[in-house]
Amino acid sequence: MNQINRVAIVGGSHGNELIGVYLIKKFHKYPDLIQRSSFETLSLFGNPKAIASGSRYIDKDLNRCFTGDNLPDDKISIYEELRAREIQAILQPQNQDCVNAIIDLHTTTAKMGLCIILGNMHPLLLRLAAHLSAINPLVKVYSHQQPRNSGFLRSLSELGLAIEVGAVAQGILNAELFQKTEQLIYAVLDYFEGCNQGKIPQHNNTLTLYQSIGAVDYPRNEDGEIKAMIHPQLQFRDYQPLHPGDPIFLTFEDEEILYEGESIVYPLFINEAAYYEKGIAMYFSQKEVINI
Repeated sequence: MNQINRVAIVGGSHGNELIGVYLIKKFHKYPDLIQRSSFETLSLFGNPKAIASGSRYIDKDLNRCFTGDNLPDDKISIYEELRAREIQAILQPQNQDCVNAIIDLHTTTAKMGLCIILGNMHPLLLRLAAHLSAINPLVKVYSHQQPRNSGFLRSLSELGLAIEVGAVAQGILNAELFQKTEQLIYAVLDYFEGCNQGKIPQHNNTLTLYQSIGAVDYPRNEDGEIKAMIHPQLQFRDYQPLHPGDPIFLTFEDEEILYEGESIVYPLFINEAAYYEKGIAMYFSQKEVINI
C-alpha cells in the first residue's frame, strides 16, 4: 500500500464501552483533532441503538457481524447485521475510495492495560505496533488473526486494528484510560501521516508479540453450567506466564484446577465479563519476539 487516503475511527461497537463512545463524541465536536494533511479521517459510532440503551448490543454482537455476505437487506431482520451493512457501505462505498485503515475502540473488564490488537501480520501494522510500543513501553501487542470479512470490524481492512484498554467496568468512564486511548489514536494517525510523507519513524527493529493460540472455556457440569471460577492467583495476571501445574480455576467447593498444558502460555482477557456468554474464560497466547 503506497498511500493511506482515508482512515476510520469507530467507537461504541459495544454500546456499554464508554471510552470509545465519548472519544467519538469529542472528535465530532473537535474534528481538527483527528485530521491530518495527507488523508481524511472519519469518526463514527458503531452501534447507536446499543449506545442509547447502555447495553453491549441489541440483538447480536456487532463485532461479529462483518462477514461480507451477499444477502439482500430485506432478508436481514437482526439490527446489528443491518448496522454492519450500513457501516460497510460507509467504509467501502461503491465507486469511491474505500477506507484504508480502521481503528476500532474497545474497553475490557480484564486487566489488559493498553493493548493493540492486530487482525493480520501486515508489515505496516507490525511497524506501527513496534513504534507504539517504543514510544510507550506500557503498550502491549496482541495478534488475533482473522481473514478478511471474518466478522470483526477490523477485518474489513488489511490495516485494521483495535485499541483495547482495561480494566474498566462496563458502562463506566475512566479518565486515565480515556486520555491514554486518545493519545494512542493520535500516535497512530501521526504514524500514518509519516508513512504518507516518507518520514517513517524507526525506533525498534524487534516487536514483542502475544500470538493467540486459542480460547479456554470455564469448567462446566453436565448441564453446561459453570462449575469453577478464575483462580485468585490468576486473576488480573494478563500477559504473565502460566506454567504447567499452575492453578487456573477454583471450584465452588474450593478445589483447585491446574493448568495441564505442556508448555508455558500467556493468558489474556482473563475473566472478561462480556465473554461469559461466549464460553470464554480467557485466551491463551504465545509470547514471541519478532524482527521487523
